Amino acid sequence: MVIKVLGSGCANCKKLEANVREAVKELGIEATIEKVQDFKDIMAYGVMKTPALVVDEQVKVMGRVPSVEDIKKYL
Repeated sequence: MVIKVLGSGCANCKKLEANVREAVKELGIEATIEKVQDFKDIMAYGVMKTPALVVDEQVKVMGRVPSVEDIKKYL
């Protein structure tokens, strides 16, 4: 599983990354977590508001920071 956190590195982007890492840890799954900060790459996903969460190339959330419990549902 490949999980991508799309965003510029703002506080919300960092919070999303932390929540993703916690969800992966709690579920005990193998996943690669990547940060995508290049705006061309972010826009390629059709994302206009960051932060955004992409799981296996599918945008799951954009423009907000989901909770650890919400992220677990997407994984």
